[in-house]
Order: sequence, then structure tokens, then C-alpha cells
Amino acid sequence: MRIAVTGSAGRLGRVLVPHLLDAGIAEEIVGLDLRPAEETDPRYRHRRVDVRDPAASELLEGVDALVHLAFVLMGGGLGRRRHQRTTLHSINVEGSRHVFEAAVAAGVGHAVFVSSAAVYGAWPDNPPQLDEAAPLRAMPGFAYAEDKIEVERWLEGFAASHPAMGVARLRPHAIVGAHAHPLLNRVLRQPIYPRVTPPPPTQCIWENDVARAIGLALTQRARGAFNLAADPPMSLYEMLGLVRRRRIAVPPAILAGLHRIAWQITPAAGEPGWVGGLRHPLVLDTRKAAAELDFVPELDTAACVRRAARGWHD
Repeated sequence: MRIAVTGSAGRLGRVLVPHLLDAGIAEEIVGLDLRPAEETDPRYRHRRVDVRDPAASELLEGVDALVHLAFVLMGGGLGRRRHQRTTLHSINVEGSRHVFEAAVAAGVGHAVFVSSAAVYGAWPDNPPQLDEAAPLRAMPGFAYAEDKIEVERWLEGFAASHPAMGVARLRPHAIVGAHAHPLLNRVLRQPIYPRVTPPPPTQCIWENDVARAIGLALTQRARGAFNLAADPPMSLYEMLGLVRRRRIAVPPAILAGLHRIAWQITPAAGEPGWVGGLRHPLVLDTRKAAAELDFVPELDTAACVRRAARGWHD
């Protein structure tokens, strides 16, 4: 299979590309990314291009499947432009539409869009588990989640209008691992957690497991939405207890206020909206991925936390 991967030089791309090649899923990969690539496998061809550029369309000719990863997370690499909502929307939403439209025009037969559990939001009225039919409700101020939702909703109509190209939408929970966003790993290394009673349950998933799920979606030409997360659910308080003796409770309002200030100073803090998600539960029902993709994460929640906190790669 000849596969195109947008965002191939990004965090998840650096895990996915070698997985697809080593597992024999891809005979050749065309990587589309503005950043230079680290991958040196001769079966990988890197093209430095913006997904909004018309030149990206030509690179999809002869491709069997597309994996769309290119998306701005936590202001990634934009500097002060991370505060420009129109810039984020242009890259995330308009770029995604351009890629999928180009894929159909090029005759690509299957596509995988990596979305996020953030599309559900962590709300006080969330049920014990959210399945793929749950409403999509981004946390206020979380542009990443807002844009993921807009692309997902657009893709539903797009897929219906172009049935020849199957489209799968994967919704992984917080991805941790050696290549994951440093902020997500850092949350599991520091001692602070929001003072909420009872502590809300949440989940995460190891980056290699996400890559494996993408591979399964490609080989099975999956269609529709799929939740991805490790079990069992745990609160951040419990997660920190796996790796620390001392934990410090901070009122959520203070935590959110400090985070808003930090976001103005550095993109390392992440968008303000995601911190609001620490106050309420966000637990995914992953039975559909298990049943239809035969996907079960190799690492459970505790293993993910311990490895992310200690910086283990495998």
C-alpha cells in the first residue's frame, strides 16, 4: 500500500511512519510536512509542503490511502501567531478540507483522520462513558478541540458525498510517550492536581498504541468514528500517586488563572481551554474499536503513566 501522511515529521508522525513501514502495512510513504524529516528509510519520501498549498494535491497522485495528522496542537511552532484564531482555523480546518478534497480528486481509496477525545469535552454532565454517538462539545477556549469538531462534522457530509473513499475518524484520548507533547508528559511528572471532590476520572493512551490503531484502520479500510483509550480510568490524583509520594491540591480557579497567564507568555503551557477539562470526567467507551478494529491497547493506564513520568521510550 502506498500511503500519504500529512504532519509526518510531527510528534505522532515520527511514531506512525516507522510503524507502518516495519509492520509491512506501507510499501512506500509520502510524507507531507513543512518541517524537515528525521526518517531515513528509503521507502519514505519527504516533501516539505503546507497542506494548504495547491502543490500538496499533486503529491497525492498514485496514493492508495491517506493519514491526516497535520494539525496545530497547543500553538505548536507558531510563536505569537498561536493567539491568532484565524491562523489556527486556516491551518487546521481549511488545510484539512483541502487535503481531503485533493485526495478524492486523486482517486485515493481510503483516509484516516486523527481527531481527539477533546471533541467531547470534560463536562459535569458527562455520562460514565462516552461512546462515539455522544455529542461533540469542546471546552471553551480550546481552539484545537473546536477545529477538530468542525473538521469531523464536515467530514461526515464529505464522506456521504464521496462513498468511493472510506473515511475513518479516530478519537484518541491524551497521547503520552517519548514523542508526545511535552506538556502532557509533564502533567504526569509534577505534583499539582485540581482540588475537586470527587476526583474526576480520565484516561490516556500510549503513542505506539495510537500508531497501531491507525495501522489497523488502514488495513481494514475502516469507516466512521472510533474512540481510543487505555483502561482503567483513573483520576489525575490517582495517576500522580503512581509516581509521586506527595501531591498538592490547588483550587481549579487558581490553576486556570495561572494557566491563562502562562499561555500569554509561552506556548509550552498549552491552550487555556484544556485545563478546564481537568475539573470533570472524560472517559471513553472503546468497545467499538475493540469489536471492529480488533484494537486493544497494549499498555494500560498505569503503565502509560509510569512510562510517561519516567521518560521511558518503550
